[in-house]
Amino acid sequence: MTKRMQRWLTMLCTAFVLMLSVSVFAADESDASKESTRLGESVVQREAVGFAGADYWRMVKDGQEGYTTSKSPEHGVLIRVPGQTWYILKEKWMSPLGALAIFGSLVLVGLAYVLVGPIKLSAPKTGRKIKRWSRWDRALHWSMAFTFLTLAFSGLTIVYGKHFIKPVVPTELWGWIIYAAKQYHNYMGPLFAVLLTVMLLKWWRKSLFTKVDLQWFMKMGGMMGKHKGSHPSAGFSNGGEKVIYWLLIFFGLFIAVSGFVLDFPIFGQTRADMELSNLVHMFSALILICGFIFHIYIGLFGMEAALDGMVTGEVDETWAKEHHDLWYEEVKDLPENQPGYDVNAEAARKGKTVKDNV
Repeated sequence: MTKRMQRWLTMLCTAFVLMLSVSVFAADESDASKESTRLGESVVQREAVGFAGADYWRMVKDGQEGYTTSKSPEHGVLIRVPGQTWYILKEKWMSPLGALAIFGSLVLVGLAYVLVGPIKLSAPKTGRKIKRWSRWDRALHWSMAFTFLTLAFSGLTIVYGKHFIKPVVPTELWGWIIYAAKQYHNYMGPLFAVLLTVMLLKWWRKSLFTKVDLQWFMKMGGMMGKHKGSHPSAGFSNGGEKVIYWLLIFFGLFIAVSGFVLDFPIFGQTRADMELSNLVHMFSALILICGFIFHIYIGLFGMEAALDGMVTGEVDETWAKEHHDLWYEEVKDLPENQPGYDVNAEAARKGKTVKDNV
């Protein structure tokens, strides 16, 4: 019995030793495998560091050009260092200052209305109408007004919407808003350039500055100070209207050209070209937005009966005498400005169809 137990114990010990040996061997194999894995990972990490580590990204951030099969300009440059300057100018300077300028313009016209008040006619209206704008002129004006204002709103949404709209609307709605603003801006932009060209060809002669305009500016248009209510002399367009017109043409040209560069990036433009165009586009647009705040104020609130001409094409005789006296003297004796003039009868007499003057 004792010998039998000894044999069983010997067999159990042998089995235990064998199992322990197998376990130790397996553990050694596992450790070896892990070590091999660690060594492999270490090699991969070293290669990754060599390929995309600190030195690699340092070169990328320095704007060094790498290799690419693309032959397009700058495609070998992942990060353009001057682009950071563009970002700072746009986000840290131009955007805040632009918002301040727009807000300041609104405050100024508000103060002008409260402190100075609208410019009233010095005499009652006579009821006699003077032809001022043709149907074609009015269509051109309102087409440009609609195009400019909607482009201004869509552009302001693109620039400032992330600060004022995005935080208060659902994410999905914000996505649709910014998408619609971007697409509208891209597709309506060329129409602005077309209308700008037509306005230049149509009205440039009426907008040339003369000595009369200098006197108009010296009297501040009769809008404030000791000259308020004096109604300085003016031709068809006064000095203020001419300033607005040439601001539109000058900065509108910059907007149109820079807009085409941004809208059609298919002519070999570099990132520097796009960044410069973006800054020029934004700066010019902000100038025009501020200018047209004053233009809209005068038309709607700042001057009595100022909007009549662009709505009906005619102005009252009193308004013409007081605000554009030199022009009034030129046109007051024309047949179409005489009381009782019937355009239909005149057209029938001449055997022509009725057409609005263009």
